[in-house]
Amino acid sequence: MKIAEALALIRPVPNFPIPGILFQDIAPLIANPKAFELVIKEFAQTGSAFNLVVGVESRGFILASAIAIDSAVGFVPIRKAGKLPGAVIKREYGLEYGSDSLEMQVDALTHVKEPRVLLIDDVLATGGTLIAALELISDLAGEICEVAVLLEISALGGRERIMAAFPELTIRALVQI
Repeated sequence: MKIAEALALIRPVPNFPIPGILFQDIAPLIANPKAFELVIKEFAQTGSAFNLVVGVESRGFILASAIAIDSAVGFVPIRKAGKLPGAVIKREYGLEYGSDSLEMQVDALTHVKEPRVLLIDDVLATGGTLIAALELISDLAGEICEVAVLLEISALGGRERIMAAFPELTIRALVQI
């Protein structure tokens, strides 16, 4: 299997979670062990060394935790509000179909000296989720090495919004639609 064949397993689902949204279902990809392995290996190939992988809830967790194991580094979750114990910092953001907020534990990056972060999410759409995640990591003094997403929906302009806020950032998408 080649990476293109693995990525072709992503299934578009019209009108989910609300009418007018074309959801990208990664379940067929992650259910196939060879395809999943190829995608994880591809994500781990960055231009910068990293010592932590941070994943955004919820599908970003699946990808980021596997990358962390494959790369022998730690994994840190960024979660929806109210899901993490202890002291947290919070960022609100807009979605293609609403708004939400993300939180990160204030001590999430302290177990690594000079945290160098590979940030992972499944989809880059409007950029709101990733901007919130980038702000959280920056607030906790993490150096962001790269953002990698499985799929980018280019027409929604998320990359441009992120680059306006973080102009030096490298963003990599395995699939662009």
